[in-house]
Amino acid sequence: MSAVDALLDELVGSGAEVGLQVAVIRHGRTVVDAVRGVADPRTAAPVEPDTLFWAGSTAKGVASTVAHVLIDRGVLTNDMRLVDVWPEFGAHGKDHVTLRHVLMHTAGVPGLPPGTSAADLCDWDRMCAVVADATPWWEPGTRFGYHAKTFGFLVGETLRRATGDPISTLLRTHVTGPLGVADEVHFGVPRPLLPRVARQVGSSPARPEPGSPLDRAMPPGVVPHADYANRPDLLTSDVPAEGTMSARGVARIYSALLEHLVSPARRTEMATIAFTGMDEVMGFPTSWAFGYSHFRPTGRGRPGSTFGMVGSNGSAAFADIDSGVAVAVMRNRFGDLTTAARIDELITEELAGEEDR
Repeated sequence: MSAVDALLDELVGSGAEVGLQVAVIRHGRTVVDAVRGVADPRTAAPVEPDTLFWAGSTAKGVASTVAHVLIDRGVLTNDMRLVDVWPEFGAHGKDHVTLRHVLMHTAGVPGLPPGTSAADLCDWDRMCAVVADATPWWEPGTRFGYHAKTFGFLVGETLRRATGDPISTLLRTHVTGPLGVADEVHFGVPRPLLPRVARQVGSSPARPEPGSPLDRAMPPGVVPHADYANRPDLLTSDVPAEGTMSARGVARIYSALLEHLVSPARRTEMATIAFTGMDEVMGFPTSWAFGYSHFRPTGRGRPGSTFGMVGSNGSAAFADIDSGVAVAVMRNRFGDLTTAARIDELITEELAGEEDR
């Protein structure tokens, strides 16, 4: 797609972007695998196809994928209670929380203690103990609230207790290894691969209003920004609400979800809108599919067809069942989804034009 190349040249040439990766796979065939710019402005190291980008919550879609693959294979069930594999989690009346509630952000435990730091997130056992002892904000399944940081520990510890393996091992064993992208999609990056991680740049975003539900869910010490995303301790730790990846690696995962990684019935269930209403944490109305956002960066896509996740730094990865397209955008200028939306819109127009010809 020459138009994508031209847009990437424009974005990097104008200074709007520092480094970019874009991958598009349609019906299993790669139609875009493009890179531009520099991975680290301090050294001028160029972005390569295997450069790894911190992608924030884009990794939540990867964590959900691991869970859905295991559910599809009969290792887990949608409605298994967390307490049945993680007894400590039953504290304060949470014994009815299920894996479905976790994947749907309706479990009712989005909050973290006020003084939680980025370093705390790197201590798996500590964070799981905090989440297990949390008092729920609402009865499980009755309300929705984005579990910005707790989501990864909820999914990861449930899977670890049920299978005996940490979520990073399950990711490699069941998803990235078989797809040939084990070195390109990570929760915690193996230390030998740290030199491949792009450096995030940009100003810090506004912090949540003190005392607000979002502030209670994401205290100041764990609000993402460029310096946070560059911390080696965070990059190398399993914090499955976040992750680090290449565009082509995560696009291959979403393409496999469209093609063969899960059954057609599971894929349909994953993409179906399962909640519409108020987000009790973010404070605005939302809709949610089964473990994924159904929103593309442009807002296009038929509800029930599109599923994926976006990240706080402006990364995005999603699949669209109707068109058979998987798309991923990675970037290292911390910011909004403007670039991902422009790329999504351009790809949509290009593919529509091909169908018309």
